[in-house]
Amino acid sequence: MQLSGGPVDIESVRSQAASCTRCRLSESRTQVVWAAGNLNAQVLFIGEAPGFHEDQQGLPFVGASGQLLDRLLAEVGLDRSSVAITNVVKCRPPGNRDPLPDEIESCRPYLEAQLEYMRPAVIVTLGNFATRFMIGEPIGITKARGRLFRYRGATVVPTFHPAAALRGGSDGGVPRIDAIRQDLAAVKSLVEQARPRPPAAPSAPTAAEQLGLFR
Repeated sequence: MQLSGGPVDIESVRSQAASCTRCRLSESRTQVVWAAGNLNAQVLFIGEAPGFHEDQQGLPFVGASGQLLDRLLAEVGLDRSSVAITNVVKCRPPGNRDPLPDEIESCRPYLEAQLEYMRPAVIVTLGNFATRFMIGEPIGITKARGRLFRYRGATVVPTFHPAAALRGGSDGGVPRIDAIRQDLAAVKSLVEQARPRPPAAPSAPTAAEQLGLFR
């Protein structure tokens, strides 16, 4: 695969991830769940962790949450061919429990490599864990939603995880599913305004570079 503005050999990183044993999640997974969609897209969706169906199929967001996400994307004229989708951790936590801090840190280089390779214009964080990862603050999604953040030149749009919308509930009186709709409409507008960005200037080594995941 040709690189698109970053020094990452993404297929090499993916190969390393496929046999990763950096944390305890490798002991119970069926397979590593890398990404779906188009890694050359301007929009990257980041969820929390694979669930049962994702672990079985090796693709993110293929269960009920993924079906809802696909439907909501279609409402604003997007689909998986025009975005990329991944998770903070690439292996399913047992029983779909929350990923633990050391598991997130062990998997950090893989997500950072995806970010460096893609250099997306818009990053959509789905739920608490992805939002905290990208913002770097212990903030909850309820407080973060409705605000825009920056990450290495990208606009970060926090929104609810589709699983939260499936459970019902609201945000300030707005049903969560409608809140996600509003946020995806904002994402579509940001994409339409985006311009191709020049290659990134050299910066301090990332965690992925420090672990030798780059060429």
